[in-house]
Amino acid sequence: MSIPLSEENPFQSLIAEANDDSAIIQSRYENHRVARNSQQSAQILADGFPGWSLDEILKRLDGPEKEDGFADPRNCLVIWARPSPQVCDMIRFIQNELKSISPSLWLMPPSNLHITVLEAAHSLTEEQIEELVQTLLSSKDVTPADIAAYPRSHPTRLIKPMISFDSAALALSFVPAASECLETEPSSDNEHYTYHHLRRDVFDMVRQAKVPVASRYIVPSAHLTIARFISQDGFLVRGSDGAETVDHSRVKLLIDKIDEINQRLKNEYWPKEGADAVRDGGEWIVGQEGLVIRRGRLWYGGGEDVPLD
Repeated sequence: MSIPLSEENPFQSLIAEANDDSAIIQSRYENHRVARNSQQSAQILADGFPGWSLDEILKRLDGPEKEDGFADPRNCLVIWARPSPQVCDMIRFIQNELKSISPSLWLMPPSNLHITVLEAAHSLTEEQIEELVQTLLSSKDVTPADIAAYPRSHPTRLIKPMISFDSAALALSFVPAASECLETEPSSDNEHYTYHHLRRDVFDMVRQAKVPVASRYIVPSAHLTIARFISQDGFLVRGSDGAETVDHSRVKLLIDKIDEINQRLKNEYWPKEGADAVRDGGEWIVGQEGLVIRRGRLWYGGGEDVPLD
């Protein structure tokens, strides 16, 4: 395996820059998703928008252009957290709302929903992933069971759900909590330990198991992909010359629907000033039932669990 071990933990950089302050870490996550949504919205609503960026591999795996026998060539090794039943209920509502505007949208099945705490490897062959898995399973310093159980002793909360999007996909995003709506007075531990700290620690644990980490996801983002574009159906209009072009009015309807849902999420699920709790689904304790170490063709939520013993 020619993938080198990273010299530094990339997640520690943000923590150091934020002086280990959970409120600053939360603001970095919030600023990242707000800025990205604003940028993507401007591009998508521009007159020159060429249409959605279709997922060419997913098109061959599912939908009207599905190719029997086709297999995703990309194999990965990741560590996931599964959403709580309350978060799943929220996602079901959001997906139904999006589908009302975009019937051709591909929706992530409920059983495949996940948040990527750490991506150890992506886009490799089955043999390369098998080598990494065997390295992990043979580790005496950190076992798969140690990694899976870690958030039970290091709980982190995500809050403030919001739809994040670009021209290829839509996700439900959260930000790390910073002592909002704690049922008890915050201690020095539960006040500062955030989801970003969890990502940092899981990175270190995987490294301690002698598995190299080649992750694409180090930006301050906590998101679950909930839908992808696999067709332009419903977003094209035929001109007088018979040619089909992007129907910008239909595109705007979808962006407006996203804005509408986000306002509803903020009104109903975000922490309120002085409140000691949030509505079910508005707070997610990550990995409460343990993390999932997953391998294989899992770009769209599939793959297989790596055994914990």
